[in-house]
Amino acid sequence: MTKEEAENGRDEMEIDGCEQREAIAIPEGFNPNYLKVFYDGKHPGCDQSYFGRREFSFTLENDIYLRFQSFYSVSELENSIREKCPVKIDIGPVYSVDPAKRRAYAQTGDNVFTPVERELIFDIDISDYDDVRYCCSGADVCLECWPLMTIAIKVIDTSLRDDFGFNHILWVYSGRRGVHCWVCDGKARRLTNEQRAAIADYFRVYMGNENSHKKVSLTGPAFHPFLARAYTDVLRNFFEMKLLSSQNLFSTEERYEKILDMIHDESVTSELRGKWQENRRSTTSKEDINVIRWEQLKSLLQSGKQKGQGLRRCIEEIVFSYTYPRLDMEVSKHMNHLLKAPFCVHPKTGRVCVPIDPNQCEEFDPTAVPTLSKLLQELNMGGLKSEVDNDWDRTSLGKSIRFFRTSFLQPLLKSCKEEIESSYNAKLQQSKNSINW
Repeated sequence: MTKEEAENGRDEMEIDGCEQREAIAIPEGFNPNYLKVFYDGKHPGCDQSYFGRREFSFTLENDIYLRFQSFYSVSELENSIREKCPVKIDIGPVYSVDPAKRRAYAQTGDNVFTPVERELIFDIDISDYDDVRYCCSGADVCLECWPLMTIAIKVIDTSLRDDFGFNHILWVYSGRRGVHCWVCDGKARRLTNEQRAAIADYFRVYMGNENSHKKVSLTGPAFHPFLARAYTDVLRNFFEMKLLSSQNLFSTEERYEKILDMIHDESVTSELRGKWQENRRSTTSKEDINVIRWEQLKSLLQSGKQKGQGLRRCIEEIVFSYTYPRLDMEVSKHMNHLLKAPFCVHPKTGRVCVPIDPNQCEEFDPTAVPTLSKLLQELNMGGLKSEVDNDWDRTSLGKSIRFFRTSFLQPLLKSCKEEIESSYNAKLQQSKNSINW
């Protein structure tokens, strides 16, 4: 290893944020040139330019956008945040070159400025469910409609782990109206745009066409195993046990007509419509009208006189239309998309973008998320007498940070180190074999 190699740590093959150095046998014995690597503590296979090629975007007051920022160290990033005090922080991809110097590279005439690595991300907003929720609309959210986000987390997280084999997945509250998902496995970060689009299309069920009564596409005589699992394990029970009553889906003519529009048989819809209109004039039942009408709809569609798979499939289509995750597909398809950084503060609500444990997502309450003002008050009340080592441990943010570190960050770091070490050793062994030959 030359002195220059020891100093810059550059090599050719990139693996999980570290590059695989051209394998060179390192002689035994003391060499002062090795001390920098020894004291620095970085594995010799690490690419020390990696962090400096990551894009950070700041949004300042009055909608001033600062894109393609880069930093060579964590302390430099921290100092810039303190100096500029951005109201929003977004994270972009890792580029082939320093994004802050992209114009200089562009003058060379070669297209060398390109994204080379980025987490696979998903963005889900509650406002995209406005046609199936009646408690709130737009950016507003409450505990009656938030479970739609919980269901989205359950369905997508299970599939990412079971169907694609990803392990390092971070779910984050957006701070206002939705959730973000970061898939951080090495193989996920290195996916091409085409591969990302294929994964996004794997989850595409909701069509979102306001001009069509058919909101979902469930093709084929039988469900794909992923959809069958989602329907049986999550969606059906949530629709029947929670959403029916919480959103009063059959309580008015306007609402149940939207559901009848999904049934493509006029005789069925006429029979149900007549029954419900008559029931409205004469009923004195104390039972939940939403449950009663849903059971009537299911009974009629599943009865023996309704021949064919098409009508029976209407039940499943209704459930999927009201409960299936509605992803912003474009966010997931392109490597260069920005996404709000975890733990930043949402400028509209003052809430911190905290992680969500997918195994306990039913317990997450967006209205109870720590706000900036609450955290400052907690710090003031704590004074200087606290026995904890960190300021955040004296606040309601402590639990979220501990979860982030122990359940996500530490396992991810361990996995990255193992992959780097394995690849580096394989490269050294390959070099040793060629030398022996």
